[in-house]
Amino acid sequence: MTGEAPKTGFDGLHVLSLESRRGAEMTKLITNAGGVPTVVPSMREVPLEDNHEALEFVREVIAGRIEIVIFLTGVGAQTVIRVAESANQRDTYLEALKKIPVVARGPKPVSVLRPLGVPITLTAPEPNTWRELVQALDANASSVPLGGKSVAVQEYGASNEELLAELKKRGAIVRRVPVYDWQLPEDLGPLRNAVQQIVDGKVDVVFFTTSVQVRHLMRIADEMGKANEVRRELGNAFVASIGPMTSEELRQNGLPVDMEPSHPKMGFLVSEAAAKAGKALRQKRS
Repeated sequence: MTGEAPKTGFDGLHVLSLESRRGAEMTKLITNAGGVPTVVPSMREVPLEDNHEALEFVREVIAGRIEIVIFLTGVGAQTVIRVAESANQRDTYLEALKKIPVVARGPKPVSVLRPLGVPITLTAPEPNTWRELVQALDANASSVPLGGKSVAVQEYGASNEELLAELKKRGAIVRRVPVYDWQLPEDLGPLRNAVQQIVDGKVDVVFFTTSVQVRHLMRIADEMGKANEVRRELGNAFVASIGPMTSEELRQNGLPVDMEPSHPKMGFLVSEAAAKAGKALRQKRS
């Protein structure tokens, strides 16, 4: 029997990923699933060089001026601990944190704080977006009352203005705690090339594993004067989002969401997209 063996999964589709830190892993996953990968770094994590905000937050917690803390990310919670340690206040900070209500958006802050003996008063249920967080606060208003309280929110880059507005609407005195930031890559060439590939219709499947990737892609597209073209062309591609927060960012930017994986992991994202993309693209493009 002659001829090329039948392909599986993506069946040779061109797959774009904006993964940065785990780019090599994503490349391998796409290749193993039968895709032709283009993996372009879209962001770099930059710890704030002088953590004045985080250090001031530590001091305010110790002084008893913060009455409720909301941790949005595990990395942010860990970074604050390192900031406290750099000021020789780690143990004092953790002891003070144990005396006030601590709210976690999801399981990652819990996994950082609970082993250190910090009780978690409230955790938002899945899918752990800011909406579930607000709903959980409303449902537990007696144990975590917001009215007139000084509420610190540990942020993870861009502020979540919707969350802050909802907290203020409930009477909270909100204190932002920016701990680390996501910035564009130093070399923007690959990201600009990715925008052009999308505009030229050379991309079949796109993966988004964080909302920051969406913002950075559209920022570069806008700077190139091609944002509307990207929106149009991605309407003809298969757009896979890691989960609800990323999907929300996609929709806010006028981009489609064709699937979310059954579990918010890269492996599930790639394998499930590989199983669905071909049929979905045929329907979109017919």
